[in-house]
Amino acid sequence: MEVDEDNRSDFEKEEEEEDDSVSDLLRDRFRLSAISIAESEAKRSGMEISPPIVACIADLAFKYIGQLAKDLELFAHHAGRKSVTMTDVIVSAHRNEHLAASLRSYSDELKAKEPQSERKRKKVPRKEDKGIDGMVNIPDL
Repeated sequence: MEVDEDNRSDFEKEEEEEDDSVSDLLRDRFRLSAISIAESEAKRSGMEISPPIVACIADLAFKYIGQLAKDLELFAHHAGRKSVTMTDVIVSAHRNEHLAASLRSYSDELKAKEPQSERKRKKVPRKEDKGIDGMVNIPDL
């Protein structure tokens, strides 16, 4: 089903333009950061890297991150959650065992540094919570 340009409201058009401008801004900032990192690493390694190659790598990395974000959203949705967890990130790296191992290690380090009181604890039902006050549960014979 195609959307007719003339039938869209001005609000929908403005919202789409705003989304595009935010996406463009994110892409540009990501690209600048990737270029800066590539140039820094090349200089540290005593190598030269051509600007078109750096730009290509930056664009590919941005596209990869976009796909990764979609995958993470799907993993969380599949698990019945609205937010992405570290487990989702680790699962997304299942094809790269070295990356998955590094992510697991990093996750374990974060858990170890986290104060015990801030960790979420599962609620364990107490015996008093099982029934209504004054009511006794008698099993069927």
